[in-house]
Amino acid sequence: MVDPLLTQTVVAVQDQVSCDLGGESVILALKAGVYYGMNPLGTFIWNLIQKPIKINNLRDRILEEYQVEPGQCERDLVALMKTLLANGLIECSDEKGA
Repeated sequence: MVDPLLTQTVVAVQDQVSCDLGGESVILALKAGVYYGMNPLGTFIWNLIQKPIKINNLRDRILEEYQVEPGQCERDLVALMKTLLANGLIECSDEKGA
């Protein structure tokens, strides 16, 4: 079963600050005052979601760049998006994205 989140458009919220630290990212959620760390793959994703993008297009970009089984990629990506959403770092919508 396809997760409906895959058809959503995602974008990083404006109320955060992030920086690259040697291929990894640190994100500060300004409202919560909490820091989050991203590994190189998370940083790749974080960079792509600075502009609105459909999550299924995001999945396709990951599959182009990394050697990962498509089903595993999809499951992990949906889990990450749900975590970022729950922590107020992204917004999801039905709007059209890249």
